[in-house]
Amino acid sequence: MSEEILIRKEGMTGRITLNRPDALNALTATMVKEIADILPRWRDDPSVQSVIIDGTGDRAFCAGGDVRAFHDAGLENKAFGKSFWRREYALNALIARYPKPYIAIMDGIVMGGGVGVSAHGSHRIVTERSKIAMPETGIGLVPDVGGTYLLAHAPDQLGIYFGLCGTSFGAASAIQAGFADRFVSSDHIEALIADLCVTQADDVPGVISRKASDPDPPVTDEYRSWIAEAFQYDQVEQCMEALHRISGAWSGKAITALSGRSPLALKLTLAAIRSAARLQSVEEALNVEYRLTSRLLESGEFLEGVRAAIIDKDRQPKWNPPHLDGVTDAMVAGYFEPLTADEELALSAPDS
Repeated sequence: MSEEILIRKEGMTGRITLNRPDALNALTATMVKEIADILPRWRDDPSVQSVIIDGTGDRAFCAGGDVRAFHDAGLENKAFGKSFWRREYALNALIARYPKPYIAIMDGIVMGGGVGVSAHGSHRIVTERSKIAMPETGIGLVPDVGGTYLLAHAPDQLGIYFGLCGTSFGAASAIQAGFADRFVSSDHIEALIADLCVTQADDVPGVISRKASDPDPPVTDEYRSWIAEAFQYDQVEQCMEALHRISGAWSGKAITALSGRSPLALKLTLAAIRSAARLQSVEEALNVEYRLTSRLLESGEFLEGVRAAIIDKDRQPKWNPPHLDGVTDAMVAGYFEPLTADEELALSAPDS
């Protein structure tokens, strides 16, 4: 077993702890593989009543996938990234369909791939330290790991706002947007886990309820009507125009956020979230996301985003195309086209 992840049984639970605190518990290929290997075994083990996943330290549950490794490998071998995503997305689907209570302690930073191993679970716990985001458009990618499916079902265009701008949100907004279920103070997490370790599966909801409380009101409530107004459209340019009509500090921050992100990724993200609202399962959304991420890797948009944000840190990505008007409808449609039969992810819901 890798030191990057701690896997063990405690009482009636299977425990998974992401153990890369210096890297904000970012997921590696090894970590994805070990989670994917243990979950089926625990599913079939009657002594395991539930699964708990958390992260080492108090800064982050998981800050996403290890995108530096994507960049370093992708310059020479783009197959690495595609292989990682295939395994990761299959794991996300496994978690979404897991038959036993899957309890995610989303304490601290939760981004990208961290959302994939938590927000598809049956019991998603946030704390006052939770900061959740799908920031992929800032590195030339689209929200993935089933993120488009989650964002598509958030109310009042919150999903479009969070997905395009990459804005982080706290506990109450996470519950409001459908990324989490209950708020538990970080002071009570240790006691909650101890109780869950001696709890039968059917009693898990009650144990969580006894430790849960109400979070502070969502910050987004202050401008929720503006979000609904500005992000109701099917074209990013229309959203930008609406933001310019709304005066105030919030709209200015949203405009600034959008202006620095990949125009191609923005248009693909908006289209993907709108499309996911019409899909019947998270597996279908993951299949679409795989087409998009694979092509963004091949085109170099993702690698350029990672270079500018994480490798060179110059914050000056050379997006291609550089402006929204250069991203045509035909270009967007091409990214959504099926891959060849042997390249498709081809996940399917169990009953389909």
